Amino acid sequence: MPKVVEEARRSIESEKESCTVKTGKISTGKVRAISSALYRSIQDKSIDHVLMLSEELLEEQDWALGVIAYDWAYRVRDQYTDQTFFIFENWLKTYITGWGDCDDFCTHAVGALIGQRNERFRDVMKWTEDPKFCVRRAAAVSLIDPIRRNKYEQIDPFAVSDALMQDDHHLVLKGYGWMLKVLSQREPRKVIQYLEKHRTVMPRVSFRYALEKLGVEDRENLMRG
Repeated sequence: MPKVVEEARRSIESEKESCTVKTGKISTGKVRAISSALYRSIQDKSIDHVLMLSEELLEEQDWALGVIAYDWAYRVRDQYTDQTFFIFENWLKTYITGWGDCDDFCTHAVGALIGQRNERFRDVMKWTEDPKFCVRRAAAVSLIDPIRRNKYEQIDPFAVSDALMQDDHHLVLKGYGWMLKVLSQREPRKVIQYLEKHRTVMPRVSFRYALEKLGVEDRENLMRG
């Protein structure tokens, strides 16, 4: 096992042992501080080496070590290639089991990659049909960072919400509602028109998420409709 991975394991275990009974677990902020310090100690920061270390951490199946893994993967975003997408896709389908890990990974590392390489959107669309709810949620939340950064010229967010419209998992419904909410800050008129068109079929949880950032008058008109 690489030395820095072993150091990460020891640091996390030590921090867990020192947690108070009241908090019960290590905080995300503390994990990120550990991650930052350990990353600085890595001599070889080439993407191949860093992603290899990240996968070693992911194989531990530990929440805190996963946070570190996704953080390190995001830190080498300037080195992403097409091959990186398929590495990330494999991680998504192999290691992600909950919505928290999904959002951490997809709103940072995966989102940054898709923002750089919009052509991978065709692969993201395939995630909407995956049997795992986390992968279907990822199809939506992975677009949040590109939308926020206005790097989605070749991406159609509405195609994702169309595909996930009647998903049977509430966290997938919330995921594409969140994506539409972020999109509403970029293209409010398009989102309003989309919500008007689909208000009779869109699940309420998605609909309410999507309109949260719209103006008061628009929200009221949509809710009355």
